[in-house]
Amino acid sequence: MKIKYYLLFFLIYFAPVLGSSDQNFFDKAKNLFEKKEYNKSKFLFQRNIVHNPKNAQSYLYLAKIFQIEDNKKELIKNLDTTLLLEPNNEEAMYILINVELENSNFSKVKKLNEKFKLICSSLCPKISFINERLKDFQEKEDS
Repeated sequence: MKIKYYLLFFLIYFAPVLGSSDQNFFDKAKNLFEKKEYNKSKFLFQRNIVHNPKNAQSYLYLAKIFQIEDNKKELIKNLDTTLLLEPNNEEAMYILINVELENSNFSKVKKLNEKFKLICSSLCPKISFINERLKDFQEKEDS
């Protein structure tokens, strides 16, 4: 009987703490990211993904860190994962469009730009910027 009380006490006392740890990793990682402590935040975002593998925002922030570190392979991998989990994530789509423009992958940029036009809400003004860059690259290619 005593064991049941201890178990009940443990569950009542520690359940809220255990359940909030996933969000706590993300919040701490985001805070560190905003302070430009990228290595520490990368570790916590990765730790958050271990506990919550469907957290698209963690993948997006990892992508931003890899963009800062100029690690294009990991950048694209994390952007693709973000878009797999959240196909309408306009920030991830916009970053991926810029990466593909830098890689001169125009066919992919055109496809992504069409999707971006459908999903944009806060980044809609960027569409004209993307179109201008795409046009500039095509003009350089034609020259």
